[in-house]
Amino acid sequence: GSDTGEPLDLAPASLTVPVGLGPKVFTEPYGLAGQKPRLLRNLKGLPSDALQKDLTGGDLSLQACADDPQVAYHAIRDLARIGKDSGTAATRWAVMGFGRASAGKGQTTPRNLLGFKDGTRNIKEVEDFDRFVWIKDGPAWQHRGSYQVVRKIQMHIENWDTDRVSDQNDVFGRHKTSGAPLTGHAEFDTPDFHKKTAGGQPVIPATAHIRLAAHENNGGLRILRRGYNYTDGINQYGLLDAGLLFISYQNDPAHFETLQTRLGASDSLNEYISHIGSAIFFVPPAPAPGSYLAQGMFR
Repeated sequence: GSDTGEPLDLAPASLTVPVGLGPKVFTEPYGLAGQKPRLLRNLKGLPSDALQKDLTGGDLSLQACADDPQVAYHAIRDLARIGKDSGTAATRWAVMGFGRASAGKGQTTPRNLLGFKDGTRNIKEVEDFDRFVWIKDGPAWQHRGSYQVVRKIQMHIENWDTDRVSDQNDVFGRHKTSGAPLTGHAEFDTPDFHKKTAGGQPVIPATAHIRLAAHENNGGLRILRRGYNYTDGINQYGLLDAGLLFISYQNDPAHFETLQTRLGASDSLNEYISHIGSAIFFVPPAPAPGSYLAQGMFR
């Protein structure tokens, strides 16, 4: 999530394992209360919440990323085993994600399991990372860290598949095939939220996902989105159990809450999704050569 430094080479694929620290880590039993990042706290209740207790919270966030999912699986498996055998940690919940995260600079945009491009307007410029993602206050060891929000979002894919593509386009405010906004022709065209139809209605509907999430309509707020698709197979009703492991990074958790409050209240997409898991963590910056992650926290 933060600048993770050089990946560890592990055949047959490279591996990175960013680590996040939950609010309970910075408490008196661990002697770390004085090191707590200033804005780290549990998220407030949100209108989109349909949270399951066993998919909520946690003290450590481990995200293993690799070209080969077997490499990522064994990395988490071994870390979980070590934690269990030593009596220091137990696995609370886990998600096996796949596909590339939302587009970065110079990358093509991946698609989510609803078939739409995901990450077209994501943060990509250095100045936006400095403004919206990296932490600059508090102790020096926290600088260029970030607050990580994790949400497990279940998609009701069978319901979605019965809807007409034209309706799906209105839900997102984009064309499914090209990714272009309904007011444009190419994926990266800037949406025109003022454009009206001949009948006087907004071309991009008032409840369209991109309208509600756009920084132009939220006081300039932006977050870095790094989501992955997931599937847990078939549920007890014979339906696909799949969706999006949404991960975002921001220098203030309130930025996510502001955006999700608006989306959760009136986004047309809510008919097809449920937020069933949630957690928040502080991700320290990459360690300097010769040091270890969050080393300054223990001084």
